[in-house]
Amino acid sequence: MSLRLENRADASVALKLLVSLGSGIAALLLVAIPVLAAGQNPITAYGLMVQGAFGSMFAFSETLNRATPLILTGLACAVAFRAKLWNIGAEGQLYIGALAAVLVGSGLLQMPPALMIPTVMIAGFICGGMMMVVPTMLKQRFGADEVVITLLLNFVVILFVQMLIEGPLKDPLAMGWPQSIPLDAEAKFSKLIPRLRMHWGLIVGIGAAIVLWILVRKTVLGFEIKAVGENRDAAKFAGIPVNATMLKVALISGGLAGLAGVSEVAGVKGYLSADLSPGFGYSGIVVAMLAGLSPIGTVFAALFVASVFVGADSMSRATGISNYLADLVVALSLLCVLVGTFFLRFRVRFERKAKSSAEA
Repeated sequence: MSLRLENRADASVALKLLVSLGSGIAALLLVAIPVLAAGQNPITAYGLMVQGAFGSMFAFSETLNRATPLILTGLACAVAFRAKLWNIGAEGQLYIGALAAVLVGSGLLQMPPALMIPTVMIAGFICGGMMMVVPTMLKQRFGADEVVITLLLNFVVILFVQMLIEGPLKDPLAMGWPQSIPLDAEAKFSKLIPRLRMHWGLIVGIGAAIVLWILVRKTVLGFEIKAVGENRDAAKFAGIPVNATMLKVALISGGLAGLAGVSEVAGVKGYLSADLSPGFGYSGIVVAMLAGLSPIGTVFAALFVASVFVGADSMSRATGISNYLADLVVALSLLCVLVGTFFLRFRVRFERKAKSSAEA
């Protein structure tokens, strides 16, 4: 018996969905081991996580609120990865988008909400997009590694934001707390349901997923993105403007991450602080991979990751197990997805070895 690997021409949608679901389930099964080691029943712990994430209207709204920036950062990573442009800087792009929202929406312009909110969103999109366009241009001109550049820019941007909120943008009414001046009321997102934190950023995220799905599946740019991602040299030979396509992808990717920052500032906090994001940009990578880089799948993957984080907090209070269990679930989900991706690319064949005449 011998084992042989065959390249798959194209994995079916059903197989991609099976890999994504299987990765999440496999991660939960693996996490059951440390839960047992902590002296708790995994079924009980997971039941408490589900209850904490979906057990009431308040819990469900918190899950959706947590999923909103994950949808946008997941889309940012998904569209870039489709073109083999490795955007690891969604965290920094989120912060620069939030900074742009504060600069524009805290008194610089005086507009009614119908004009102010789109203006703030456009500012966040452009600033976030430029944070990805610059590394892409460096890659094209000098062969620089965009993984390293975007990763290091995360720390540069966060330190720059900290400097501003401790200095020229510091709110004098915050009693010394390091946060920026607040957004004007005209620049804030309205709540979807009174007395709950869900806001219009969720609609923006879902709308962005639909628009990106149409762009990828139904437009010339979507075809160019796929062609560049599959084989850059072949795409160039076929007449596709590879460099221009990559710059468009960079702008869209960074812009979506910038919108995540706008969503958090305008929809949740109302001001910029150094702890605006607990890692939404990095979690977006996991969301994109869990979704198989599908724009629509990104919405459901973000909901899964958000439910894990929100549910883990509730489970931790009830059982005493650390809520860092959520990070373990997310990390193992990513590892399982990477293993699943192998089986999306290759088909495993088992063959019987023919007996030689001497053996016969």
